[in-house]
Amino acid sequence: MKVKTQSKKVNKSWLNDHVNDPYVKLAKKDGYRARAAYKLKEIDEALGLLKPGMVVVDLGSSPGAWSQYLRRRMAPEGAAAGELDATLIALDILPMEPIEGVHFLQGDFREPEVLQQLNLCLDGKAVDVVVSDMAPNLSGVESADAARMSHLVELAVEFCQAHMKPQGALVVKVFHGSGYSQLVKLFKESFKVVKPFKPKASRDKSAENFLVGIGLK
Repeated sequence: MKVKTQSKKVNKSWLNDHVNDPYVKLAKKDGYRARAAYKLKEIDEALGLLKPGMVVVDLGSSPGAWSQYLRRRMAPEGAAAGELDATLIALDILPMEPIEGVHFLQGDFREPEVLQQLNLCLDGKAVDVVVSDMAPNLSGVESADAARMSHLVELAVEFCQAHMKPQGALVVKVFHGSGYSQLVKLFKESFKVVKPFKPKASRDKSAENFLVGIGLK
């Protein structure tokens, strides 16, 4: 399928890749809001991170594909609605369309008001798994973008240190390039087990990668 557009060649190329992407087609077929759902699915299936009954927090959740996967993963029949065996909380500064069984909090999780809402949702329970697909708006200036990305990863690690069980796990998005080795170092200082992961659902041309940390130090 070709996409007719008057935009630059790079945009045309991206659009063609996107429309013909098997994961985009699969997401449409399976009812996921974005192809990103399959990235988390691969990580989960490879490492066995998620189990029914868990408390899971999705940071930077909008538009909701990871929360959709979590919801189905924790349902006895893998359903998008109905029975659910888990506590699922999603946070983002952007709005997100509701997902049955997922508590969505809109706001910055560093703000006291948002943290208070989070604590109400947690109801005294510690978090088993934190997932973060957060990424900054990229400026094209590598050093500035790397600094923004590092800051988001640092926030996710701090969130885990405050809310997660000692044996819990964190999954974050990172980018290969400037600042990557420092983030790996941060993970190795913070977690007992550290695993880099490049899902097949992540485009080959993308610098996107994921870091998984298991067990807080």
